[in-house]
Formats: sequence, structure tokens, C-alpha cells
Amino acid sequence: MLFRRGLSLYAAVKSSGSTVKWINLEPIIRSNSSMASAINEKFGLPKRYGAGEKSVWVEYIQLAAEYKPAVNLGQGFPDYHAPEHVTKALSEIPTSDNPLLNQYTRGFGHPRLVQNLSKVYSPLVGREIDPFNEILVTSGAYEALFSAILGHVDEGDEVIVIEPFFDCYDYMIKSAGGIPKFIALQPKANGDNVTSADWVLDEKELASLFNSKTKMIILNTPHNPLGKAFTQKELELIADLCKKHNVLCLSDEVYEWMVYEPVKHIRIATFPGMWERTITIGSAGKTFSVTGWKTGWAYAHAPLMRNLQVVHQNCVYTCCTPVQEAVARSFEYELARINSPDCYFYSLARELLPKRDFLVKTLRENGFKPTLPEAGYFIIADWTNLTNKIDLSAEPDKYKDYKFTKKLAKEAGLLAIPPTAFYSEEHKHLGENFARFCFIKKDENLVLAEKLLKEWNAKKK
Repeated sequence: MLFRRGLSLYAAVKSSGSTVKWINLEPIIRSNSSMASAINEKFGLPKRYGAGEKSVWVEYIQLAAEYKPAVNLGQGFPDYHAPEHVTKALSEIPTSDNPLLNQYTRGFGHPRLVQNLSKVYSPLVGREIDPFNEILVTSGAYEALFSAILGHVDEGDEVIVIEPFFDCYDYMIKSAGGIPKFIALQPKANGDNVTSADWVLDEKELASLFNSKTKMIILNTPHNPLGKAFTQKELELIADLCKKHNVLCLSDEVYEWMVYEPVKHIRIATFPGMWERTITIGSAGKTFSVTGWKTGWAYAHAPLMRNLQVVHQNCVYTCCTPVQEAVARSFEYELARINSPDCYFYSLARELLPKRDFLVKTLRENGFKPTLPEAGYFIIADWTNLTNKIDLSAEPDKYKDYKFTKKLAKEAGLLAIPPTAFYSEEHKHLGENFARFCFIKKDENLVLAEKLLKEWNAKKK
């Protein structure tokens, strides 16, 4: 039995015989509450991770499960099979005659894979890349970024981040004790035919961010989510600033094979004086359309790579051997036909081009103003022409793009990603009027997306 007297809570406890003793519970409650508070305070999330908010990926995967949209154009992966030779390679390895292919391999990269990576990239950068000292295989490009940032950024170092940016950059920099400095790409045109080339940096603003504290600039080309392939002139500006201020360039080039003619992908590591100060990142998931394999790599001048190896060996140590072997064999297959138009390095962009054009046309016809991407498989589209058709007032989110994309998922059955997730707090307003759509999807799903948007638009008239 419990009763309250004033502010105190009492409990009836039977003692010897039938005697009832009343115990004041308040000291016990206060003690337990104080203990819980002390535990929570001491064992809370480190401040470098902020409040531990869910990433946009966690939130929107959960959203997809909740709303069950008919078409997922949010997450960046194909919903159809990778090349047959790629998946076949992986299926054969676990039961092959070599039992060691199911055991640990070399920590910094499976020998067969790093040797093939050297064969792929050496001609592209115009120098012989040492497979065992200048290449690191990682648990996805994600871990390559992590090892590069944690391996080179120290307490108080400044890192220049070009917005919009892949959302992990910010957290990784802060985890290393670094200070991110943001600069946004912004469209110099605002018509109906904007391309990713129209999104540019302010050259004076960029130059002003470089100083004696600047350790690194993170470059993403081809760019996610804009699909921008940085030009020779733009890269020369970045390279000159890096050399002038002795700054490291971390070049995230995972979409390197998805560039639409006549645009070309240019590697900043090939510029004079930049090999010694550039770490370049690639991805098997993007190269062979197998994002679930979570295998990436970094290549760089050996003295730079040493820092990444130290982080890697004390983090994941080594990556999945069968997957690395399968990626190695996949590269061998493509290297054997490197001069053929059938090589997947070239055919992938041709395969994606009609998908891109179809989705751009669909979005335009349904009230969006898309930016035509020069590369990658994402489209950023301005949705503000639809403002008068959709009531966002009831949506609880802080930013308009979150409100819009959730409303689109609920009402149209179409999932897209809110781009404010790719901006710093001070620049989130720059992404609020857009939504990101992915077009590396089955043709029938892109056609279904068109149908859903038309039906949704018709209801809004």
C-alpha cells in the first residue's frame, strides 16, 4: 500500500508478526534518481557527435518502411542486377578450391585486388601506383573517408567542405577534433534549363577560407547530389590554393565512371604538384553497381597513405576476403576489354543516360525545375512551383524539404531525399526548395514514378 503525505511518498511494509511499518520512499527515490542522473551524465554521448540525431538515411529508410512508397527514388542504389560476371565471381569464391579465400587476407588490401587497382589507375593518373604502399582497400568508400580524415586531421585543424556535401564529412571532421569550414555551390542561373555546370563556387569566398590552420579541403567530383563534374579551370583554382597554403586535397571520386558525354571526369591528382597532396577515393559499390558489397579504396602518394593505414589497422584491420577477390576478378574482366565500348566503365554511363533524361522530363512536366546532372545518378529538383498545391503546415519538421518529401511519400507514394541534410546549419536554407531523386532504377519503376506524379498532380488541381 502507498500513500502520500505532503511531498513524501510512503509504503506499507510488514515487519515481524502482523505489524505494519511505514517507510518514507522519498530518500530512496532521490538516491536512485541521483544515481541515474550521474550514470546518464558520465556515460552520455561524446559532445563531438552532437545530440546523436538520426542521419537522413536512418530516418528515411524507416519512413520507407512506414509509408511503403510504391517507388523508392531516394536511396542511391540500383534496383536491378549488377553485371553477371560480377555476381558470378562472388558466387564461385566461397566453394572454390582455395580455402584461404574464406580467411583473413592482407590487412591493407587483398593482393590480387590492389594489383588490379594499380593497373586501372596508373594510366589514369600518369604514374605507376605502388599497389602495396599507395593503395588501401577499405570497408566501403565511407571507411576510406574515415581513415583519410582521422588519419590527417588533428585537434584544431580546419577542413574546407564544399556544400552540398555527403553528410558524414561533417561528423568525421569533428570526430578528429577538426573544424569544418563550409562554402556552398550556388546556381548562377535560375531558369528552366539549369545544369549542374551552373552550380559554382565564389572564387573570392573560397580563397578567403584558406589560411595557416587549413589542413584539408574535401572535393567531391563527380558531385553528389548535384551531378557536377568540376571543370579544368575550377580544379586548377583549388589546386593552386592547396599548393599556396600547403593543404591536402581529399578527392571523393566514387561516381568517376558515370559521366555523360561530352563532359569528362578530371582527376585533380594529375595536376602538377598535386600527387604529393591528394588522396583519391573510389568505390566498388559504385563502379560495379553492388553497393551492398561495401568495398572501397583510396590511392595516394605513399607518405600520405601511411596515415590511413594506421587508422585502418586499428579500426577494421582487414576487409571481407571473398568480396575483395570478386572485385579483383571483376576488374580483370573489364581490363581485358578496356578498349571496347562494352567495357562497363563506359557502358554504365550510356545505360544511365536515357534514365536521366526520362526522369528530368517527368519532373519538368509535373511542376519541378530539375538541374540536369552532367554525372552521377541523382537529380536535384526545385519543387517551389508546387507550393500552391500542397499544404505543408501540418508537417512537424523544421525544414521545408523534409516536409515536402514526407508529404510526397505519403500522398504520391514516391520517396525522395531532402537536401538540407547535405548542408551545414548556417546554409540549410539553400537546400530547402529542392528534393533529390535517384534514377539508377528499373525503367518500369521510372515509368511508375511518372504515373504516380501525374496522378498526384491531377488530384491537386
